Amino acid sequence: MGNIRQTYIKRVAIELIRHYPNDFSGDFAKNKQKVLELTDLGVSVEGRMQATHKKLANRIAGYATRYMKRKRGT
Repeated sequence: MGNIRQTYIKRVAIELIRHYPNDFSGDFAKNKQKVLELTDLGVSVEGRMQATHKKLANRIAGYATRYMKRKRGT
């Protein structure tokens, strides 16, 4: 059985991908940085983004990564 994610996680990830399609890929680390930059889940500390809500940012980035892999077939 797979993971079941809440609707709000899926909705946020898909909206981010819809608005910024070239910014997301199949790489989790890059997607996590983009989620922190594009949402209010991260703050900039000394020029680097850090999560204020780490678990939520990880879950959104994880779903975005899975969505992009499934969408592009890689």
